[in-house]
Amino acid sequence: MSLLHERLNSPISTAELQRRWAAVRASMSEAKVDALLLQNSNDFLGGYVKWFTDLPATTGYPTTIIFPRDGAMTVVSQGTFGLDRKISPAGEQQYRGVERLIGAPGYASARYTTHYEAEAVEKALTPFAHSTIGLVGASHTAILLDHLRKALPRASFDDATDLVDAIKAVKSDEEVTFIQRTASMQDKCMEAVAEAIRPGMRDIDVGAVAERVGRHYGSEQGIFLCASGPAGTAAVYGIRHFQNRIIQKGDVFNILIENNGPGGMYTELGRTFVIGRASTEMKDDFAVVREAQHLTAEMLAKGNSPRDIWEAYNSFMRKHSRPEESRLYCHGQGYDLVERPLVRFDESLPIGPTMNFACHPTTVTATNFASCCDNFLISPKDISRLHNYPQEIIEIT
Repeated sequence: MSLLHERLNSPISTAELQRRWAAVRASMSEAKVDALLLQNSNDFLGGYVKWFTDLPATTGYPTTIIFPRDGAMTVVSQGTFGLDRKISPAGEQQYRGVERLIGAPGYASARYTTHYEAEAVEKALTPFAHSTIGLVGASHTAILLDHLRKALPRASFDDATDLVDAIKAVKSDEEVTFIQRTASMQDKCMEAVAEAIRPGMRDIDVGAVAERVGRHYGSEQGIFLCASGPAGTAAVYGIRHFQNRIIQKGDVFNILIENNGPGGMYTELGRTFVIGRASTEMKDDFAVVREAQHLTAEMLAKGNSPRDIWEAYNSFMRKHSRPEESRLYCHGQGYDLVERPLVRFDESLPIGPTMNFACHPTTVTATNFASCCDNFLISPKDISRLHNYPQEIIEIT
């Protein structure tokens, strides 16, 4: 076993990467796109870089990929002045499908340095100065795009996001295996929370229990939203900055585990705990959101349009005198925490097998917060819930 193989956390197979590249190139040929330009800077919504290279974009440093219709990729990323070198496939096995690496020592926190990245990407795109360049995603900065359009006036910059999204949303057998492993990992995270939670702990301490278990099973990145509060109040999920409260006897505690698993795929699992007994109001609200989730899953399985599912969901919530959704309650997932298709009125990408969806119906009142979050996998024949953790309020007595 090579040292590199020992260091890598659950790499995707080269055959899977080749499948993705071939599918995209076929669509590029049909659309007459010569090269794709994509950029990400974080693990949470940075799935394009990961999907094309199996390398995560992290810590706010932009990673830019030039993916040609013919030939290998160029990567522009954080690096030293003057870095521009050929990749040796034998000696640098992490750069699969990449032939060139260019450094760009710029930082968003030091605006005067941002032109280094723009100039590096311009250099990488020089062979396509008279070509059609497809922009993928919405992470490119205005500084970068303005520079490229001025520096390459004869190139055509078109939106090619739909071209990639339609392929990326449909999961291969290998991707499904990683998604299933993530859901199983999150079940273990939630089990650990149930065993550990007790009065006297801060919210952030409970979230840390889930994070530690996730790390043990191969998670690299994640968000752990949680909040506690007295019974009869709405303990709405909060980020770590709002997780300093100390849990008391009789409190309600809500947690949403949104970490990726081995291989980098996301699922998410959310439940409610009570340090005591759940009230009738809590049970009634949870029953509604659980039923709303099941309704959504049935409609996903039948291939309904995102708009129709959104409208049916809101009709259900109105019927049960609960607030309608006004943001996002169900969406695809993969290398992105939120991935298309979005189950919403404005989504154009159709639902179909094989796709991975997170579904988290929620209702909030002055006296209660209720949500039920699980992932569902659509197969050609049916739909299955990927998490096995019980769909109930967990009473800690």
